[in-house]
Amino acid sequence: MKNEQMVGTRVPAGLVRDLQIIENAEQSDRSATIRRLLVRAVGEWKLEHYARRYGQGQLTLARAAEAAGVTLWEMTAYVQSNKIAAQYDADDLRSDLLRVKARLGKKEKRGGRRA
Repeated sequence: MKNEQMVGTRVPAGLVRDLQIIENAEQSDRSATIRRLLVRAVGEWKLEHYARRYGQGQLTLARAAEAAGVTLWEMTAYVQSNKIAAQYDADDLRSDLLRVKARLGKKEKRGGRRA
């Protein structure tokens, strides 16, 4: 059994018409269309939310990217394109370098060789 739950809501008639246009264009049913759009919207919300928290100094860039479910490079690009001020100090750099080193160590162990 899939780990899914039913969610119901009422939406304005205009939104239903827009959904029908998308369903026809994508040749998909209502449920698949809504799921795909909801996944995209939640992803965008998370990116915006955690980037804002980074800009407020509440998270490091690496932690914001991890929480948003994107790569560090994607978060960096988002932050730059939205002109969010960098909140980065020496402690953040040390923390990020330790994370990179740990990840590289894991890859080396899996690959069986060192670079």
